[in-house]
Amino acid sequence: MTTVYLNGELVPIERATVSVLDRGFIFGDGVYEVIPVYGRRPFRLAEHLARLQASMDGIRLANPYATETWTKLIGNLIDQHEWSEQSVYIQVTRGAAPRNHAFPKDAKPTTFIMTGPLSVPSREEKERGVDAITLNDYRWIRCNIKSTALLANCLLKQAAVEAGCAEAILLRDGFLTEGSSTNIFVVKGNLLLAPPKSHLILPGITYDVVIELARAHGMPLEVRPVSESEVRSADELWLSSSSKEVLAITELDGKSVGNGKPGPLYKKMLGYFEASKAVRSTAPVHA
Repeated sequence: MTTVYLNGELVPIERATVSVLDRGFIFGDGVYEVIPVYGRRPFRLAEHLARLQASMDGIRLANPYATETWTKLIGNLIDQHEWSEQSVYIQVTRGAAPRNHAFPKDAKPTTFIMTGPLSVPSREEKERGVDAITLNDYRWIRCNIKSTALLANCLLKQAAVEAGCAEAILLRDGFLTEGSSTNIFVVKGNLLLAPPKSHLILPGITYDVVIELARAHGMPLEVRPVSESEVRSADELWLSSSSKEVLAITELDGKSVGNGKPGPLYKKMLGYFEASKAVRSTAPVHA
């Protein structure tokens, strides 16, 4: 049985209900966070909770809990389930109120946490890489907020799926932003390129891990705007996210990236990342 946390209670997922007037349902007026759990330990928990706070600040929503409370709630929910590797999903909306675009004065936030088995890339995906297409980035310009209003992302991802691809790489005004649900890295020669954080991309936790690992291991790195031509002529392309970890993109718009196989820098980064998972997971949150 799957148990979830909803507004102060642990309940079976089948019994978890919210008001049809919840602003998350009516307007997409909420934010969310996804935290991978390795060996029953949340990975980069402090960073994920800091990003959740930043998202709530971005939509002017008061955080219902202190960091210590979030930590306990997440730990308790992990303990309710037998999976060693989990994916914790947190969602906070502005709550239920009569439908009106303006913020309600006294609505109570709806707080929801669930967890499930963590689905990570298969060995085949890591060894072969995945395919991607390029699309115009027509999303709103506050992509740094991890909003539940993801319709544009869903349309872009669906276009990739219908093209037989794992991801859509998004381009805006001739420059790379990110993927529909991932951050994107470009390799030219032995140089790793990463678009800088801005309002046009999500500040990915795994993005940060990749940059930290590149610097720690002396991998040449430039964080700067990356042009469309650099994407199309890349020797390697990678995607990163909390669920996809780090994956090579080996085909773009039907053409091979590099030699069509995961490149040497990717293989190094994958090794660094796998080691990082073991040492950077937090201590058990219920301890």
